[in-house]
Amino acid sequence: MSEQSFRPPSLVLATIGLSLATFMQVLDTTIANVALPTISGNLGVSSEQGTWVITSFAVSNAIALPLTGWMSRRFGQTRLFLASVILFILTSFLCGISQSMTQLVIFRALQGFFAGPLYPMAQTLLLSIYPAAKRGMALSLLAMVTVVAPIVGPLAGGWITDNYTWPWIFFINVPIGIFAAMLVFAQLKGRSEVAEHQPIDYIGLGLLVVGVGLLQVVLDKGNDLDWFSSNFIIIGALIAAIALTALVIWEFTDKHPIVNLRLFRYRNFSFGTLALVLGYSGFFGINLLLPQWLQTQLGYTPVWAGLAAAPIGILPVFMSPLVGRYAHKFDLRLLAGGSFLVIGVSCFMRADFTTQVDYYHIAMIQGFMGIGVALFFMPTTSILLSSLSPREIADGSGLATFLRVLGGSFASSLTTWIWQRREIFHHAQLTENITPYSANTQDYIDKLGGISQTTMAQLDKLVESQAYMLSTVDYFTLLGWMFIALILVIFLAKPPFSAQGGGGGGH
Repeated sequence: MSEQSFRPPSLVLATIGLSLATFMQVLDTTIANVALPTISGNLGVSSEQGTWVITSFAVSNAIALPLTGWMSRRFGQTRLFLASVILFILTSFLCGISQSMTQLVIFRALQGFFAGPLYPMAQTLLLSIYPAAKRGMALSLLAMVTVVAPIVGPLAGGWITDNYTWPWIFFINVPIGIFAAMLVFAQLKGRSEVAEHQPIDYIGLGLLVVGVGLLQVVLDKGNDLDWFSSNFIIIGALIAAIALTALVIWEFTDKHPIVNLRLFRYRNFSFGTLALVLGYSGFFGINLLLPQWLQTQLGYTPVWAGLAAAPIGILPVFMSPLVGRYAHKFDLRLLAGGSFLVIGVSCFMRADFTTQVDYYHIAMIQGFMGIGVALFFMPTTSILLSSLSPREIADGSGLATFLRVLGGSFASSLTTWIWQRREIFHHAQLTENITPYSANTQDYIDKLGGISQTTMAQLDKLVESQAYMLSTVDYFTLLGWMFIALILVIFLAKPPFSAQGGGGGGH
């Protein structure tokens, strides 16, 4: 029985197993963030050193993702998935019992590497076990996991840290992972696979590790070290640029490339991946900036900031199965374009915020944006995979996921950088208008009880709050126009867009 014609005893149980393992992995990218102060304090290191818990995971994850296609051919798709789940569980347990920051960072790096193949392989296996007519449904279910897990992560991380101890953030993966692995093994053990003994592209692998690893470190540490005023960032960025340029040249000329960059010869893969990466980066930026602004400027607690952002995940839970079932009746470019339109409009709505905005208004806009998110992942993924043969699916999924994750890292760095830079700009402009000769300034100072050190501190705090508000408005306006532009990008792809697992669409 071929990989494409295999059907598990229970499609539902196989889907639950694959989705649960993916949920666990995506959850782990965000769950540790809110616990960093506690972890750093307990292990006796500074909060700056504590951020390596996040960076080490991100670096290893970014390196593993493009290797997924090669590893799946070398070891077999099901075997790779199960091995990744088991090793992910083991390294999660080791993270939980770590006695020092050094141990935790090493085990987090290993955990990130073993997490790499989980999402692309879940996508590949789902496409292979679902009949052609229902592959859109499979992609929608996985999309739902991608949206909900990053929202649940910070809330779950905060709750576990407050009510238990931080190691349980990692221990929780053990029972979930074992259950998922047992389900997948039971359902897919009859699936025949042929492992190919491909030679290892050592040069490509070395360039990938150096280039991607350093790029991820530069993106993670750039804001902390004030970017190019730091020699570490300058040297890191230079080496990463050289290594990545050499990697692209080498992979196009090597007979057995470790990363299959030739997939970009397909029009749909190129434009679909571009739309996925930029769309996800924008989505990531919104979910990063909004809670940060609510906490630092409006006085929200981490839990309430999380609850204000959380409604974005409500509609996708209900809409994703419907999108999966009926998407094939529409031009997928219309669905993806509709997604970009809704998310873009939600950004323009946030650009109307003031410092007086209430919780209900913020949550409602997040809920509205959920419509766009529900329409985003499945159509764009179907478009980018539509031209690939069954043999190329794992490569394409791994490469697209890698670029999506890297896009999230760029978005994280750029969002913070833009937000802070625009605040400095607006702060300077607002301060210029506060003079002893201004009637408004004089009235405000009189209301506060005249000029004093306390009054000036209050005035500066007000200016800073308004400067951050204007900076937030600038950022959401910029994102709004980017999403509108993505409508044009997605229409550069060409039908047909059947979510293959089996090739199809034009080259």
